[in-house]
Amino acid sequence: MDNAFIYDTVIGKIMIADNGEAITRLYFENQIDENNFNMQETPLLKQAISQINEYLGGKRKKFDIKLAFSGTDFQKRVWNALTQIPYGKTASYKDVAKAAGNGKACRAVGMANHNNPIAIIIPCHRVIGSNGSLVGFGGGLGTKEFLLNLESKNI
Repeated sequence: MDNAFIYDTVIGKIMIADNGEAITRLYFENQIDENNFNMQETPLLKQAISQINEYLGGKRKKFDIKLAFSGTDFQKRVWNALTQIPYGKTASYKDVAKAAGNGKACRAVGMANHNNPIAIIIPCHRVIGSNGSLVGFGGGLGTKEFLLNLESKNI
């Protein structure tokens, strides 16, 4: 059973989970469900929240914490592509689809973003509509806008 702990942040409560070796999940307040977790803070969770708070404070641009996530091969390619979008920049769903190896898979990229298990650290908030609009985000569009503004101020 994974460990998890709930933290208060400037974007609201988040719950982070680990498997003892790597971060496995990040939940926003509207997604938190404590069932199926050992609710205890571990050194790895402390390290993760420290890096997230540094990021939210504009002091960190890259995360260097071990991640473990499961998904389809395509989802993993999308999530890896998301980590390549530079801090302070955005990409369209089509850009991410191309980076994941299938330029026509924009909808599938949207679903992979929706299923991103470790938001913020895997920066799905950097994906926007082709017309520049903010679309979909598990933490809500207000949080997405906050994160994008934070990064644009701290480039």
